[in-house]
Amino acid sequence: MLADTLSIVIPARNEASGLSRILPRLAELNLGCEILVVDDGSIDDTAAVCASQKIRCIRHQYPKGNGAAIKTGARAAKGDVIIFMDADGQHQPGDIPALLEKFSEGYDMVVGARQSGSHAGPHRAIANDVFSRFASWIVKQTIEDLTSGFRVVRANKFRQFLYLLPNGFSYPTTITMSFFRAGLSVAYVPIHTPRRTSGKSHIRPTQDGLRFLLIIFKIGTLYSPLKLFMPIALTFFLTGMCHYAYTFVTQHRFTNMSALLITSSVFIFLIGLISEQITMLIYKDSDRN
Repeated sequence: MLADTLSIVIPARNEASGLSRILPRLAELNLGCEILVVDDGSIDDTAAVCASQKIRCIRHQYPKGNGAAIKTGARAAKGDVIIFMDADGQHQPGDIPALLEKFSEGYDMVVGARQSGSHAGPHRAIANDVFSRFASWIVKQTIEDLTSGFRVVRANKFRQFLYLLPNGFSYPTTITMSFFRAGLSVAYVPIHTPRRTSGKSHIRPTQDGLRFLLIIFKIGTLYSPLKLFMPIALTFFLTGMCHYAYTFVTQHRFTNMSALLITSSVFIFLIGLISEQITMLIYKDSDRN
């Protein structure tokens, strides 16, 4: 299907049960590719399962995060093309041929887009839908699944953005927006992921609520900061002008509140403008390879 060499990178933390199911299924695909598990400081039998299946395993001495495991795997992978998938069994090995077929059409990244009923709960489905819609508005293209970790990427393109990736769970958001910002091609293939039947998710909905909110702002600042800051600045400016008009008519004076709102709008606009220039500098070398 592809002339390029393949590597499958699987970040895992305490996922011995999931790995014992998916590793034999990956072997049955006969892709002739390297399979690499990054053990992110597991305290279960993750390493033993990899050894029993004769799978290459790189171990972190302590948990560094899903994103950190992805970066370790991307650096160590030998293939020209890397397939990233989770170790909990939700990403189906049987979907890999469809992803590779789409990738062979010339895309730089192909993402498995989860369909209705594929999320662990309604709160995650709603959050993913909000993120995807917001990101689609930012890039002016349809993003079907912003947070899916099941994806096929061109290895040399992916490695260009490793320094931008966080060590936590928001790496799919960051890499997706980075690819769009650099003008690389991204496609989506519909997949269905079953509910987790064993193990425990490391995402904490309550504790991570603020983090997910910050991701929304990160999406904007990664791609086009000015597009995010401009509406905010305009809102402050129009509010200040309306307040000024009201106080001028009723009190015949320019109040401190009007001055504060208008001044704030100017500062917000300038921050967005500076952020836009910084973003351009960040991505200026993204086409070297």
